[in-house]
Amino acid sequence: MKLPQIIFGTSGLGNLYVALGQDVKQAIISECLKYSSSPAVFDSAGKYGAGLALESLGQCLRTLKVDPDEVLISNKLGWLRTELKTDEPTFEPGVWKNLAYDAIQKISYDGILECYEQGNELLAGYAAKLVSVHDPDEYLAASIDATDWQRRYQDILDAYAALHELKLTGKVNSVGVGAKDWRIIQKISKDVQLDWVMIANSMTIHHHPRDLVLFMEKLERQGVLIINSAIFNAGFLTGSDYYNYRRVSREIQPELYRWRDEFYQLCAAYELPPAAACTAFVFRAPGVQSIALNTTNPERIGSNMGLKDIHIPAGFWQEMKMKRLIDQDYEI
Repeated sequence: MKLPQIIFGTSGLGNLYVALGQDVKQAIISECLKYSSSPAVFDSAGKYGAGLALESLGQCLRTLKVDPDEVLISNKLGWLRTELKTDEPTFEPGVWKNLAYDAIQKISYDGILECYEQGNELLAGYAAKLVSVHDPDEYLAASIDATDWQRRYQDILDAYAALHELKLTGKVNSVGVGAKDWRIIQKISKDVQLDWVMIANSMTIHHHPRDLVLFMEKLERQGVLIINSAIFNAGFLTGSDYYNYRRVSREIQPELYRWRDEFYQLCAAYELPPAAACTAFVFRAPGVQSIALNTTNPERIGSNMGLKDIHIPAGFWQEMKMKRLIDQDYEI
């Protein structure tokens, strides 16, 4: 499997942090198509806005009259749209804005197929060809004891059995996994044949544990494609007050902000956009073929696409290490 260096995340289409109008969403997709070779690759999930991202993506593509063969859609499966019965959705409260639906996690043989079918219905005329189990780490973390953990892990294996059947019948092209806890990806990779993995929040310029690097090197040797997602720690490294989708503050997490302040100062000294440094760092990581970038501003698409081409001087990396902004044992 071959993917472009930049694929387009769609969490913003699901009203992540801010509710966008359909005209803005359409402008985002239009710009993505403008700057991408064919097929343009979009990464989405039933969890993004309780299916709103998938629904908006399909609507934008139809309005723009995009041929289904000109796009490749990844749908991370495991969250099913449901009726909203509370003031705000029960999953990730405070993160998604102005949603009309809720979502529940359904990971099992039948549950993952239900999520797959619903996802294609929301896309309405387009179909996901890259599929995966989304947030298996969260599913396992909800277990109440060791027995429940084992039951839930079997649910995950059953879900993958269903996904591999979709692949065998030609309905999808490849099967992967998307999770924030890379250790769960590591465990699943021992039991399931994966074509690709999407690592979220785990391999960034701010956070790059040695054990993860060794695992990525192993995936590279095995020929498993790595997609790196949330490379800005869900916006914090580029200026937001959310770190890995949780709100933070200088008062409560002073060390986190101290790191960012020093990082920004060094970027300014080298006249580098912080986003460019973040992007260059993750592309240097073992086995990373693609990164998923997401924005709520269509005017940023072009500049985002150019991030990978900005040269980062060797002196910058040396100073990052000297200032201990990069782990001392990380080979940069």
